[in-house]
Amino acid sequence: MDLLSPTPRTPDADPPPDAGRAPSSPAAGAAPARAAGRSAWHRRAGLLPLGYLAGLVGLGLAHPFLPTWRWLAIHLLLLGAVTNAIVIWSAHFSTALLRTPPPGRRRGEALRLAALNVGVLAVLTGGAGDRPWLGVSGAALVFAALVWHLAWLAGQLRRALPSRFRVTVHYYLVAGLALLTGVPVGAGMLVSDGTHQARLLLFHAHVNLLGWITLTVLGTLLTFWPTMLRIRMADTAVRDAVRALPLATIGLVLLGVGLLTWWRVVTAVGLALFVLGVLVAVRPAVAVARARPPYAFASWSLAAAAGWLLVALAVDAATLLPAADPTTAVDRFGVVLVPLLVGFVGQVLIGSLSHLLPVVLGGGPAPARARAALLDRHGAQRVAMTNAALVVFALPSPPYVRITTSLLILAALVQFLVPAARVLLTTRR
Repeated sequence: MDLLSPTPRTPDADPPPDAGRAPSSPAAGAAPARAAGRSAWHRRAGLLPLGYLAGLVGLGLAHPFLPTWRWLAIHLLLLGAVTNAIVIWSAHFSTALLRTPPPGRRRGEALRLAALNVGVLAVLTGGAGDRPWLGVSGAALVFAALVWHLAWLAGQLRRALPSRFRVTVHYYLVAGLALLTGVPVGAGMLVSDGTHQARLLLFHAHVNLLGWITLTVLGTLLTFWPTMLRIRMADTAVRDAVRALPLATIGLVLLGVGLLTWWRVVTAVGLALFVLGVLVAVRPAVAVARARPPYAFASWSLAAAAGWLLVALAVDAATLLPAADPTTAVDRFGVVLVPLLVGFVGQVLIGSLSHLLPVVLGGGPAPARARAALLDRHGAQRVAMTNAALVVFALPSPPYVRITTSLLILAALVQFLVPAARVLLTTRR
């Protein structure tokens, strides 16, 4: 069975190899045992992103009593839910795409996730509770866990046989390096209140959102998007992914330098190169979607997320480049966050998990289809409600309208969390 789809592999498909299959023929009974171990691992690890998303729902209801709720909401989503999901699934995809043997034991991966989440909780507690050095200690632990994860990915590349999909792991490595530059800056902002705080904030936000998250998504879409649509990938997909990575990487470096030095010409060139890299990377995905349009909640969520990414990049350019100084740019950056965080990041995360969780939990095609149907329930309503609410929220509107649209977005999140938790917590017979 295909790695990412509950349907059998067809001759005209070009998906990644199965993650539970070793390159050599295993002894009898080894493959089922390995698949069972993989299912048990994802049942446990999958609860981590869901836990942080549930925390977001609780924060949404209690935010009037928390003065730092905005900062806490952003970091619950990005540092908590998204970073855990990236670490878990980048390891999964790397093993599959490079055709390396899946780990028989998950001790190292479990230790990395444990260190990561102890660090994340320390950052959240320190930032929200005005205990900056606790936050700095947590950031150091997050940094160490990410270094360990990147070293493991690099080791996978060295051990792997040649593969046309190696470029996806290159995306993961560059994205991880971006986060390693953003984490110390964020930690430093917890303990300092210098004159360059606005520049540091802009650097921290752009490097983490465009580097760590967007590059990871672009690299994964190479194989993930055609697999979701159950169609052969575009002939130019790998070539475009290879071309897009240096464009986006150089653009991100120039953008970071331009923000730190406030050289607006360098910032503009960097942002333009990054946008060009995004357009080159998504071009094959658009061609695939024209041949086989999205048809389920997961694929519609990712399609909507791609649209919001382009909107967010356009709004970012329109608010950042004309700003007279970094403080003005920071004041305007709030209008970029809603389309970028909720429209792009949130929908990518929920759509991806909705597709992946039913498949990796094992049990055969019938249970996978049942889990997929559960997570796809009311899909059209959820996608329409979320994106309509986002449009209204992003436009100038009275406070009560913004409150109503926020509640609709939270309701859509709950509609995902309840069946996802049910899928993960239900014991397979």
